[in-house]
Parts: sequence; C-alpha cells; structure tokens
Amino acid sequence: MQKLGRYLLEDRLGAGSFATVWRAYDPELDTDVAVKVLADNWASNADVRQRFLAEARLLRRISSPRVVRVHDVGVQDDRPYFVMDYVRGGTLAEKTGHCRPAEALRLAAEAGYAVQVLHDAGVVHRDVKPSNLLLDVGRTPAAVLVADLGSAKQLADASGLTVTTGTPAYMAPEQAFQTGGFDGRADVYALGVVAFELLTGRKPFGPGGLTVHVTQQASSTPLPALPGELGVAEGIETTLRAALSVEPDERPRTAQAFADALLSREEEERAPVRSSGPTRLMVWLAAVVVFLATTVLTWLSR
Repeated sequence: MQKLGRYLLEDRLGAGSFATVWRAYDPELDTDVAVKVLADNWASNADVRQRFLAEARLLRRISSPRVVRVHDVGVQDDRPYFVMDYVRGGTLAEKTGHCRPAEALRLAAEAGYAVQVLHDAGVVHRDVKPSNLLLDVGRTPAAVLVADLGSAKQLADASGLTVTTGTPAYMAPEQAFQTGGFDGRADVYALGVVAFELLTGRKPFGPGGLTVHVTQQASSTPLPALPGELGVAEGIETTLRAALSVEPDERPRTAQAFADALLSREEEERAPVRSSGPTRLMVWLAAVVVFLATTVLTWLSR
C-alpha cells in the first residue's frame, strides 16, 4: 500500500490533468481522509506547484461547513500534497438523473448555498460542476459541500483574467470568451447547468455547452424544455432559464438568490391550494344534511 507521510493511500477517488485525489487512512487519528497529490509531470513546474499550494491555503482560509476543510500539507519525493476531510456520499455526478425532482432541486439549492460561501469570501470558483460538489451523508438531510478550488480566483481579480479555464459544458459565455471579465454570476450559470442535469440526467446544451449555447442565441432557439413527467412547477423552468441566460444581468444576482428561488418555487408547488369558495367536502356535507332533514320531515308528516 502506497504511503504519503503518515497517510496510507487506499482508493483513488478521482484524477485530473494536474492532480489525483485518494481516500486515505490516518493511523494517528484513526480516520479516513482525502489526499490530493500533484501529478509527477507537473511537480517541477513552479507555477503549477504554486497554484496547487494556493488551493490548499484557500480551502484552509474559508472556514465553513459548506466547504471542504484542509488539515495538513506535505511533500514527498518532491511531490506536494494536502490532506482534506473525507466526505462520505460521493459527488453530485452520481446523483444526476437518479433522484426525484424535489431532491434534485434541494441538492441544487444546497450547491448554491455552498458556492455563496465562496462568493462571500471574495472568491469565484470558475469550475462548478457535479463532480466538484460533494454529498455529505453524515448530516440529515444530506448536505452539499464545494471542493476543488484549483481554478478559483479572487473576485477582485476576475475582471483581469486572460486565461480561460473550466469545463465547457458548465462555462458561462463571458467566462469562456473573456468578454470584459466576469464575476460570481458565471458560477450562477454553472449552477443552472447543474440543476438542469440533476433534474434530467443530461446537460441542457450537450457536452460542448458554450458553442451550442451561443449558436442557439443567434438562432433564438430556446432552452430545452424540462420533461413534462418531472412535474416541476412552471416557475422552476423560469428560474433555470434565467440562470442560463447568455447575459449575466438577466441571471439571479447571487448564488443564494438562485438557491432561494429553487426552494421557494418547489414549496409553492407542494403547498395546498387555498380557496375562499366551498370545498368538495363542504358541498358533500351540505347535501347529506339536506337529505337527512328531508327524510326526518317526511317521517314526521306521516
């Protein structure tokens, strides 16, 4: 079994271009942890190495139960690594298309609240997607935590970024084209894609996302409609369309506003309809009373 510092690497949880994440065991604390290790081919790159450690510092600085917490950093064989909470429950990628609409909306809202924590700390994630959103089943109900801040930047610096980063299917147009910078509403766009995918099991504009989106804007092709069998309120679709707007100003202003809208729309759908007029039960009871009164009067008149 491979060992990094005191940590015993057990299962590979995921791998990207720059790093691999492992489930590991900490024998001193007798607990499972997650360990992110920089890839061999990038370990000698000073810029990548610096950004890798900057991610660890950023995760450590943002102290919130909605953000994965870093506990330790180290270097072995000239490869830096950092140690985080191991979140049991997997990622939202494993939930896409496999949960009921109400649960999908709740999880999407949870993701929105987690992303809002980053924005409140002055950070834009830039790569919000289901595989970067962890499901903590140790809480009731299960909570969503945001992870992988390798692409994150300070909001104050976002307007000056010139290098495109992120995953195409979840990238807002202004983020991909660098048209005058961007802010937290780029993450709101990504949250809209996540919510649509949780509900339907598919991305609204396919894996290419951005190119199709811009093409659809030019041809006025609308966002694919949510399947009718989902039974979600019309307001949910309105909220998703707003989040996935090409124009940032047409989206919810914050990740929290997006999350609040999802939950309020779902509550409206589940709320009982109140009417000032007579209900079916009241009409039925009135008919019974009239019948009984008529029967009694008929019997007495004999």
